Amino acid sequence: MTQGWLTTEAGAPVADNQNSETAGAGGPVLVQDQLLLEKLAHFNRERIPERVVHARGAGAYGTFTVTADLSRYTRARFLAGIGKETEVFLRFSTVAGNLGSADAVRDPRGFAVKFYTEDGNYDLVGNNTPVFFIRDAVKFPDFIHTQKRDPYTGSQEADNVWDFWGLSPEATHQVTWLFGDRGIPASYRHLDGFGSHTFQWNNEAGEVFWVKYHFKTDQGIRNLTQDEANRLAGEDPDSHQRDLREAIERGDFPSWTVGVQIMPAADAATYRFNPFDLTKVWPHADYPVIELGRLELNRNPRNVFAEVEQSIFSPAHFVPGIGPSPDKMLQGRLFGYGDAHRYRVGINADHLPVNRPHATEARTYSRDGLLYDGRHEGAKNYEPNSFGGPVQTGRPLWQPVPVTGVTGQTEAPVHAEDNDFVQAGDLYRLMTEEEKERLIANLSGFIAKVSREDIAERAINNFRQADEDYGKRLEAAVQALRG
Repeated sequence: MTQGWLTTEAGAPVADNQNSETAGAGGPVLVQDQLLLEKLAHFNRERIPERVVHARGAGAYGTFTVTADLSRYTRARFLAGIGKETEVFLRFSTVAGNLGSADAVRDPRGFAVKFYTEDGNYDLVGNNTPVFFIRDAVKFPDFIHTQKRDPYTGSQEADNVWDFWGLSPEATHQVTWLFGDRGIPASYRHLDGFGSHTFQWNNEAGEVFWVKYHFKTDQGIRNLTQDEANRLAGEDPDSHQRDLREAIERGDFPSWTVGVQIMPAADAATYRFNPFDLTKVWPHADYPVIELGRLELNRNPRNVFAEVEQSIFSPAHFVPGIGPSPDKMLQGRLFGYGDAHRYRVGINADHLPVNRPHATEARTYSRDGLLYDGRHEGAKNYEPNSFGGPVQTGRPLWQPVPVTGVTGQTEAPVHAEDNDFVQAGDLYRLMTEEEKERLIANLSGFIAKVSREDIAERAINNFRQADEDYGKRLEAAVQALRG
């Protein structure tokens, strides 16, 4: 910052910033002391509403570099050409905790990437897990209410968590992930990222492909045990944020190898699982991960509030060649995230430096609103016009998806091997004996806190349906803890 005279927000020089103005020495403070009133009023308004979910987070800038030519699958220009580089901003977060909560907790980690492309910003808003607890956005507010503070006790309640999960068997797969070893990453640098949802890619010929994104950490996976996390959360609540910042400061730039699973559109209808179900993965044996590029983080934000707290990510921010899928959770997020930003940061949140396009400029007819910066000056605010304003391209970003049937509140089509337990059981059986022991200990310690036997038994039964040994061992561990 340039050295010079301290001023008020209006630019007037400040004579004394150490003493408020009073009626004589030792007298009462005067209301005419506008510096005092300005500072106190600004201080009272320095915080914006925190995110309802993903409130606790850290972020950094970096570069995405294409390492493989997949242009036959997508016409997205930022993915065309080996060696092509795109600036990115990546925000990591925990889901359930408040802004001041600790980093080292058992919780999914948000993994939200903003690509500043020449065709506008593309936001890939995912997690460090390839699946999620529910498959329909209509259940999302209910799910989050169970993870947040109870309206009566003011605390997270095991009864609420396990009552919902027990009554929502589709959560069994994600819960197995969450209470396994990867439920508490050692740092933001030592976790994988996933787009989680299925997205559409379309190429220049108009062919459609369904894709899933994978970000494999080049630092290797590292996790904390529950005891290690409990200790670290108490000793250093900012552990993950500090680790990321200090690594970049010393030039130890974290990176991820980026890949995609690609499914031809024609495969979707007959695939053994519903490919748009967020509680399911596509086994790599069916659709292997194809390398796409490398993402490196190499620059810290200069101001956490301006660039991390006010950063916004929306799954609806697509670019030509990429679009949504019929994934019902994704469809809900297309509205929900943008609406949250308009409430939390304001209608002009996209104008902030961290959020606006960096490799092009936004050209819209939107005007006015809180913190509008007058960027359009006297240009017309309607379309069509004959004054040289921006015009439509006539080419959609993604290809249309055929639909049939009648409108109504319906479940997604069932595929041959769809059920809520098969992939959770597969995951359990992939674990070593030591991993299973830690999983059972983590789950039983939480379920044992439930006050009602029917809630505990229903929760255990979901794991029993995933794998008989899984449920049997969990039931015994819970009974031992409950006496």
